[in-house]
This record gives sequence, C-alpha cells and structure tokens, in this order.
Amino acid sequence: MERYKICCVMWFGTLPYHLLTLRLKEMSSKSSPSKKKTLVFLHPDLGIGGAERLVVDAAVGLQKRGHKVIIFTSHCDPAHCFDEARDGTLDVRVRGNTLIPPSILGRFSILCAILRQLHLILQIALFTSELSSISPSAFFVDQLSAGLPLLKMLLPGTPVFFYCHFPDLLLVQNRQNPLKRLYRIPFDALEQFSMGCADAVAVNSGFTRSVVTRTWPSLAAATDLKIVYPCIDTTASASPSPSSPTLESGLPWSDILLSINRFERKKDVALAVRAFALLPPTTRRVAKLIIAGGYDPRVAENVSYHSELVELCSGLGLPSFTAKTLPTALSCPAETQVLFLLSVPNTLKEVLLRSAKLLLYTPSNEHFGIVPLEAMLRGLPVLAADSGGPTETVVEGETGWLRDPGQVDEWKAVMEGVLAGKLGGEEMGRKGKERVVSKFGADKMAERLEEIFEGMEKQKVDKGRRLRGLIFTLLGGIVAVVVAGGLSVWMAR
Repeated sequence: MERYKICCVMWFGTLPYHLLTLRLKEMSSKSSPSKKKTLVFLHPDLGIGGAERLVVDAAVGLQKRGHKVIIFTSHCDPAHCFDEARDGTLDVRVRGNTLIPPSILGRFSILCAILRQLHLILQIALFTSELSSISPSAFFVDQLSAGLPLLKMLLPGTPVFFYCHFPDLLLVQNRQNPLKRLYRIPFDALEQFSMGCADAVAVNSGFTRSVVTRTWPSLAAATDLKIVYPCIDTTASASPSPSSPTLESGLPWSDILLSINRFERKKDVALAVRAFALLPPTTRRVAKLIIAGGYDPRVAENVSYHSELVELCSGLGLPSFTAKTLPTALSCPAETQVLFLLSVPNTLKEVLLRSAKLLLYTPSNEHFGIVPLEAMLRGLPVLAADSGGPTETVVEGETGWLRDPGQVDEWKAVMEGVLAGKLGGEEMGRKGKERVVSKFGADKMAERLEEIFEGMEKQKVDKGRRLRGLIFTLLGGIVAVVVAGGLSVWMAR
C-alpha cells in the first residue's frame, strides 16, 4: 500500500511536466521553420571590391535558391557599384548615412564606420518599423562586426552570421606610431569581442582561418570557424562577347598583360610595373600592360597610389596613359606601354579578361582573391604571388604560376615566356576553367551558406527546447514536491 501511494505521488507530481512537454512538441511540429528564409545583409559600403563582389554573389546565389534577400548598406553609389546592386537584381537599401561622415578630415575612418553601422542598425530596428515589417530569419553581416552586440540585444531571437574577410587589426597601417597604437586598442578589443557575439562565423580561405586562429586563439577555440570560399558566376564563361558598339571588334591591342586590383599599396601593383620594365624593349613596344581596377576619388589612398604608379612608370621610362572612360582608353597614344583604367565596368572587364594573355595578380598574403578565378574561368592563365589565397586557387604549372613577389626576375621570365608563346596555351586555359567550375561556382557558395543558416536555425530551436525543457522540469519538480508534501500530510493522518 505504501509503495502504491509513493508511485501515485511521483506520477501526479510529474504529470504537468509530461502534459506540457507533449503540448510543446505538438506546437513545435506545427510551427517548424520554412525552408525558404528572409535574409538581411548588413554591409558598410557597397562599392567595387572583392568583399563587395562576394556579398553581391552570395546575395544573388541565395536569392536564386528561393530565399528573400535584402541588403542594407550605409553607402551605395550607382556610378560606383556592381551591376546587380543598381539594376534591380538585388533589393539594396541605403540607411544610416545621414549623421556620420565616412571620415573626418581623412582620419578616424574606423570610428566613423562603427558609428555609421550603429546608426544603420538603430534606424532600421528601433527608430523605424522597417526591420520588424521584414521579419528576418537571419542576418548576414560582413567586414565590420562592431554592431553585432547591439543587433543581438535588439533582436535576440534572430541568428546572426558573420563573414570575416580578414582581421581588421592586421590591415591597419602605420602601427609604429604610438598614438596610432593607443587609438586602436579599444577597436581591436571590440573586434574580437563582437565577433564572438555571432551565432556562426566563416572565413574566406584556409589561409585566413589560420591567421584568425593565430590572432585570436581564444575566439578560435570557442568558435567553429567555417570556410566559405568566394565564388563567381560560372555561366559568364559561356556568354558571348559584349555587344557594346565600342567593343564589337574587341580591343585594338594583341599582347595584353592584365592587372586587376584596387589602387591600394597593399595590392603591390608596382610589382607588375617593375617586372614589365625588365622585358626587352622590342617586346614592350608591341605589348601593353593594362592596370585596371577599383578607384574611388573619395579614397585618398586610391588617388595617391595612382599618382605614385604614374611616377614609377615615368622613372622607368614607360610611357603611360590614364583613362576613366572606354572611349578615352581606346584613343590613348600609340606609344603607350602602361594603360591605367580607373573603375572598370563589368562589360570592359569581360573584354579585358578575354583579350589578355596573362593575368598578373600581385598582392602578397591576399585573403582570397576573386580575380584569379575570373581569369581562369575565361581560360586566362594567372601569375600570382606564392602566398595567401591564390595558393588555394591557382595550381602551379596547371592553371598558372606562383612566384615570390621579391623575385621580380621570376615574374619577368613568366611574362616573357607567355608573350613568346612558350608558356600557357589552351590546355592550361581548359584546366583553369574546369577547376573554377568544379570548386568555385556560385551554387557552391550558396549551398554552403544555406547549410550554415539551416544549422543556426536548428541550433536556435535546440536551445529553445533545452531551455523550455529545463524550465518545465523545474516546474514539474516543484509541483512534485508540493504534491508529495500534501499527500504525506494526508497519509500521516
């Protein structure tokens, strides 16, 4: 009899827990998240660059897979952005750009960038109902992590994914200045702390993951750093040549050595100029080095580095010419050996990649590098620095060459061999294209990102279930104690 009473007490005490658990399982099965999501991207400046290309490709790829994608940014100039950001392919909304300038007298850019991101988040999440009307399933944040704590505080139930292109603290120049080091201390600490607030973190290459691990060992130990390679649209290789009236007959130059990069000192475009200057005069007279890439007149370094490159050409006896439009470029003097093209549109870049004989990719320790992929997809061999991301994309002797940036003679030797027809060829172009299509297609990155978003959603559901289970276990225990105590008193009578 006593055993029977004890069993009754235990069963009645835990009955509320069992009933509530069954009800929650039923509700959870009915309200399981839909496969298609509403994804909100937050990016500081949607201009022209590798990071921006990745963001645009990721957004387009996810959109093609049926997800709704909205990009919020603090700046997007229709005259200085990728086509998808201005032609309606993507829903791009500029917010948080009315209070804080990008810099103050050319300085304090990191402080201004953080304040602009905070302004953007507050505007869409607190000051207006824009974000609540969107009901995002998850956030995709890249390049700047400072706003993640605020984002998690305002929308704690929405998963946040952060894409780390490279630790910002390692990109800062002039660290030798004591005041600069002191000024950067809080920003460097904030970068590590804020990245830890993300529900998932990814990097763009194995090289970047190794750098992040060395830079922030505690963060790497607590976070599963995933690798999501940037991608390119592999259908572009099958598209016909652009039908622009000025490009129907192609470019008027036959032996083109091409460099595509932003006009920044860390890109080391000067290496291409110095190597080109070592070519025999007879070769240089029939060849042309075209240096094209992102150029923003608002960015002081773009302006100053372009001037430095022009002066370098002059000092090496290389006639140079700078063009901002295609008609101007096509009308450059016949003796021009180095042609600078500022802010190249996609149409012209396509023709350049199809017309060149070799791509020169000069940055050392580049985080990843999307341009080598674009070149290989068009069957264009790549000569790149033997460090960083290109070591994961370019296969030595098969799709291009990897050389020490400090050995300019080695770069000159490859350039000369390609121009003479002794290196490269159709077989190398075919292997390059195959490698890009099989490993770096747009669908590959979209699939990987989709897996991560699904994982974050599952993690959120599991956390919620564990929390509810804990709460109702405690409630069930309390009820059991109360009931057991009451029955004990009753049985004692």
